[in-house]
Amino acid sequence: MSLFLFKRLITLIATLVGTSVVVFLVLEILPGNAAQILMGPDASPEAVTALAKKLGIDRPGFERYWDWVTGMLVGDLGLSYAYSTPVGELVLERLTLTVPLAVMAMTLTTILALSAGIFAAARHNKAGDVGIMGLTQVGIAIPNFWFAILLILLFSVHLKWFSAGGFPGWDEDIWEGIKALMLPALSLAVVQSAILTRITRSAVLEVLREDFVRTARAKGVTQRGALWGHVLRNAMIPVVTVMGLQFAELLAGTIVVETVFYLPGLGRLIFQSIANRDLIVVRNCVMLLAAMVVIVNFVVDLLYAAIDPRVKASDI
Repeated sequence: MSLFLFKRLITLIATLVGTSVVVFLVLEILPGNAAQILMGPDASPEAVTALAKKLGIDRPGFERYWDWVTGMLVGDLGLSYAYSTPVGELVLERLTLTVPLAVMAMTLTTILALSAGIFAAARHNKAGDVGIMGLTQVGIAIPNFWFAILLILLFSVHLKWFSAGGFPGWDEDIWEGIKALMLPALSLAVVQSAILTRITRSAVLEVLREDFVRTARAKGVTQRGALWGHVLRNAMIPVVTVMGLQFAELLAGTIVVETVFYLPGLGRLIFQSIANRDLIVVRNCVMLLAAMVVIVNFVVDLLYAAIDPRVKASDI
């Protein structure tokens, strides 16, 4: 195992441990009592105390933190207070929607942004470049939930090509499931692709001005050949950085779009669990999202080393 990978793994583990402590402490200081909410405002203090003891929320904080962490390590996330269902089953059920939605949105973002960004950079200060930059400015300014409503009005209400919301599940028909996620994925991809297009354009333009590119052009390499053979790989590091952050954001930030399209994803589960004071579900979901963000950043670091070996060498 190289020193580069070892350092990244140590950082990954330390970040996850620190995140678990922060998540647990933040949820501990929130006001309210899960047992009181579940029993209702008219419940007797004795009944509330008995339920709190049954749920284990009357124990010292350190014991509950230790049980939570050790449970996560063996795959035991506990039982939901509100649903009386293993939290792992609830989370896995919702992840089967949230992860494909994030992947579809990131795929659309990558295709749109790389194509538009490279096109704009190759036509710097020309009509195509100005037009694309104008469109990206509009894309950044549009809230994704508002764009989602426009998509529903156009494609669901008027054209009737897609359903306005809901999710049929993957068991019924995979194609119907994909269709149900197309509009939400597109609404998420608009803002992300606008940002990534501008980053891609800037990165490609910066590399195009390097001496080695001018040397290649002086030797007779065409602009297209220099762009695809020399520029893109060197311009990908800032682009990969933003892509990693965007994918992490898509995993963690789909709650608004899931609400607009009435999708039973992880975001809605967190929202419902907060309303029900189901802290064990909230805690595990937030920790899972934080872990996915940290792991995505870890993968991005590895991609750095694969794209540019100098990154790995400078870290040794």
